[in-house]
Amino acid sequence: MSSNIVHQYFKKEIEGAKIIVKVNPIQLKGIELIITMDGKVESRDLEFDEGIFDDLKEDGFEGASPLEFNLYQTGLA
Repeated sequence: MSSNIVHQYFKKEIEGAKIIVKVNPIQLKGIELIITMDGKVESRDLEFDEGIFDDLKEDGFEGASPLEFNLYQTGLA
């Protein structure tokens, strides 16, 4: 069943870095990528609560592309 989940992606730029978050809206889990100005990518697994979408909006995140997330995650960007 997990293969049928449509993940949602959000991004924002802060202090010269880009943050892209992948959210599994069913299991409330995700991955955060932090891309530094010199192109280094840091990744961490996250667990969310039901208010994640409100939290992301309040923190200034905007919708992002799955392609952008995957390019950075795989090191192709």
